[in-house]
Amino acid sequence: MFLQKLKAITTFIFDVDGVLTNGDILASESGEFLRSFNIKDGYALQLAVKKGYWVCIISGGSGEGMRRRFAGLGIENAYLGVSDKVKVFEEYLLANSINRAEVLYMGDDIPDYKVMQLVGLPTCPADAVEEIKAISTYISPLPGGKCAARDVIEKVLKIQGRWFDENPDASDAAK
Repeated sequence: MFLQKLKAITTFIFDVDGVLTNGDILASESGEFLRSFNIKDGYALQLAVKKGYWVCIISGGSGEGMRRRFAGLGIENAYLGVSDKVKVFEEYLLANSINRAEVLYMGDDIPDYKVMQLVGLPTCPADAVEEIKAISTYISPLPGGKCAARDVIEKVLKIQGRWFDENPDASDAAK
């Protein structure tokens, strides 16, 4: 059943803090919140975009650094500072004619709970909270910010025969 779900995925949606980062936030003297992203997650994200998958970010967090990171990876749909993830999720699917069964969502904490119940493949990092693990079809063996996102993207692209990039640009994940 899990493998069949991987074959149907056309869309990846990710939370940020605790999924694409380890959940730590560094508060700078200027008041900006800084996050650390994994370069290998970045490679997988930009590859999914290049291969034609829908890639979307829905996060309660925000910041110019996040916007630049996602834009550099080619992610056009980054919804930051979101208070109602379900509303943004439903609007995104409607605007792009995406079927819920084709969506893989990775979340890690209670704000992701409701939207994860609406997708075809709810997933989470190894260090997600217990409530999220309980509703996840797949729990990555990797923690947030340490290639959990790459893990699920790689699984989908490999089972669909689309993982390897014959002509990678060494700077793709570093943008």
